[in-house]
Amino acid sequence: MNELSNETRVILIGGSSHVGKSTLGQSLAAKLGWSYRSTDKLARHPGHPWVGANRNAIPEHVAEHYGTLSVDALFVDVLSHYEKNVLPQVEIIVHSHASDLSTECLILEGSALWPEFVANLVSENGVKAIWLTASDQLFSYRIFSESDFYNVSEDKKHLIQKFLDRTLLYNKRMREKVEHLEFICIDVESVSGADELSKKCMELMQVF
Repeated sequence: MNELSNETRVILIGGSSHVGKSTLGQSLAAKLGWSYRSTDKLARHPGHPWVGANRNAIPEHVAEHYGTLSVDALFVDVLSHYEKNVLPQVEIIVHSHASDLSTECLILEGSALWPEFVANLVSENGVKAIWLTASDQLFSYRIFSESDFYNVSEDKKHLIQKFLDRTLLYNKRMREKVEHLEFICIDVESVSGADELSKKCMELMQVF
């Protein structure tokens, strides 16, 4: 059942890596009976510099990316990727779902939803947006835990630290942009769990 006003057909969820966008997006999609998509699937970019259980080696291009670029350069590079390779697809997807009543309503989440890039979309009818943020400590805990930071080599620790530093820089700059544009932002540590987070987000977006 659609609990939103009749005009709203798309919700955008932005935020840095590991802040909880996919968890919130899937929760809201389930509550509202909407479809769910992540911008991560729209275009490739060097991902995180660690591997899952089925792989032993970080891809060479990923290691080179984090090993050679400064934190500032990593930040500029990922924003450039989002703007050039992801944003055009996001605009098509959002316009389609917002204007075509025959399409499903959509939850779209991803770090590619940089506030300035999607400001024009958020100002249109049928689109609402929220950004998630968290403390440096929470980002560090989540990234170190997922990457098994304390059990890898020093070389790999260096790459993971660069990823973390880029994540923290992204989060800092994102919060500044969100505040400047007067968009909705919520600290995920202000709630006790995924269900409470989805409820608070619905309240902030005036979803009843």
